[in-house]
Amino acid sequence: MKKLLGPRRTAVLKKRIKNFWYLYKSNKMGMIGLSILLFFIFIAVFAHYIAPYDPYEFSRYVNAPPSWEHPLGTNDAGQDIFSELIYGTRISLLVGFLAAFVSTFIGGSIGILAGYFKKLDGILMRITDIFLVIPSFPLMILLAAYLGPSINTVILVIGILSWPYTARVIRSQVLSLRERTFVESAKVIGASDFYILRAYILPNVMPLLFANMVLNVSGAIVSEAGLAFLGLSDVTYKSWGMILYFARIRGGFIRGAYWWWVPPGLCIATVVLAFTLVGYALDEILNPRLRKR
Repeated sequence: MKKLLGPRRTAVLKKRIKNFWYLYKSNKMGMIGLSILLFFIFIAVFAHYIAPYDPYEFSRYVNAPPSWEHPLGTNDAGQDIFSELIYGTRISLLVGFLAAFVSTFIGGSIGILAGYFKKLDGILMRITDIFLVIPSFPLMILLAAYLGPSINTVILVIGILSWPYTARVIRSQVLSLRERTFVESAKVIGASDFYILRAYILPNVMPLLFANMVLNVSGAIVSEAGLAFLGLSDVTYKSWGMILYFARIRGGFIRGAYWWWVPPGLCIATVVLAFTLVGYALDEILNPRLRKR
């Protein structure tokens, strides 16, 4: 029986993926966002081959404006800003993905438990409400300053303070699923809560969790840039926010060295836009009520 179910499940999965891709590629905004995102991921993966210089290498060209030798000029230490920007893509995307994963995991877990178990709903939602009303970014600054500047701290702080919206969305979905016929039938035949959560609830909320995670990445990248700009990240790593931080403390803004701070700002804005477009496209595809007819 299991041998028969294996190929059947594989065929169903392939069909679902094919249908999903057909719907996704018909969404123009989603395709634009995906193209931009893949471009930056390519840069992050092959940064070592794309960057013309070592971003940590010093040179005699200090505060040099853009030129053929240095397309985006250099900073006050003679480091090539174009190379910094390329290597910074790695850290900014890595922090964004990991922090979004942490926040989605926390929010998804709380949302599922609150939506399925009535006894836990009140307690978990009151905790969620508390986190919702507290200004998240000022609290991120306090926690990051207390725990010390490091990449791990930034990921943890962003992750543990960005989950409430996901918890609310997932809880609403689980509340709807809990009343469905297939869940009630499973309860009648004696299925355990753990089995129902694993076999019925989780598979049905996974697409929504994935869509929320994609949207959370953009917020995490902006938060990382903000914390780095304030000097609350690891200065030994190159990220877009850290480039802005050094431009601030070393006079890049005062001297009008636009080639130092405009490119990372544009990269942050472009990547956030890409993730937002992809996230809304996924939400539209996975939610039939939002799908265009």
